[in-house]
Amino acid sequence: MTTSTQGKALITGSSSGIGAVYADRLARRGYDLVLVARDTTRLQALADKLHAATGRQVEILGADLTRKQDLEQVKQKLLADSDISVLVNNAGSAAVTSLLDSNLDQIDTMISLNVTALTHLAAAAATSFVKRGNGTIINIASIVALAPDMLNGSYSGSKAYVLNLSESMHHELSGKGVRVQAVLPGATHTELWDRAGFSVNHLPQEIVMPAETMVDAALVGLDLGEVVTIPSLPEASDWTRLVDARNHLRPNLSHKQPAARYLQAVRQ
Repeated sequence: MTTSTQGKALITGSSSGIGAVYADRLARRGYDLVLVARDTTRLQALADKLHAATGRQVEILGADLTRKQDLEQVKQKLLADSDISVLVNNAGSAAVTSLLDSNLDQIDTMISLNVTALTHLAAAAATSFVKRGNGTIINIASIVALAPDMLNGSYSGSKAYVLNLSESMHHELSGKGVRVQAVLPGATHTELWDRAGFSVNHLPQEIVMPAETMVDAALVGLDLGEVVTIPSLPEASDWTRLVDARNHLRPNLSHKQPAARYLQAVRQ
């Protein structure tokens, strides 16, 4: 069992899948845990298992993060508990049907979870961590953030938001002792697919990564100091080239006059 204490890690969506694996790995790294999810029965079972295996203290917090009152409860936990030094913003849902075939009420719920709740919790953690001069925020995005034509555009858009927010937070907070990492998993073997109405077993199995493998790789990325971790990407330089291309565009994204190709058409 681990004896040293690293502080506490609060993990959302931790009753199964990626969140449950983060809970296990962080407990083994010496963190006490605050596990957040809707299913308190599964949370308690996981808490008991992790406490027995690691000796860490594990608190559970039942919350539906799409409900304002529940979200506020978790925010207050982040703001009030000075022992929390890690937030894993993992809770999320997916949409796999086309926009025209989607239930927009379900899309609203997805955006509330993937975007609104994640933002509120990230802001609360950042506020608390900046006051203490240290802390780590891990936001779970997805490779669909880089592939808007993959799956449902509102889903990929929500994950692109997570990536943008994470990079902006890194820019804002890195000088204040707060680390931010965005993790972009590819297809991962979790219950997310079933909840979205599409069995992961229907995907080519050579593209599906076990949740344990994904989290282990993401934590190596964190140890390496990566701001953006894409566990499946063979060459890290591919991401660097994408960032370089984006930075090349930046000086020309805003000018007083339109580009010549547009001016030429107007003058004709």
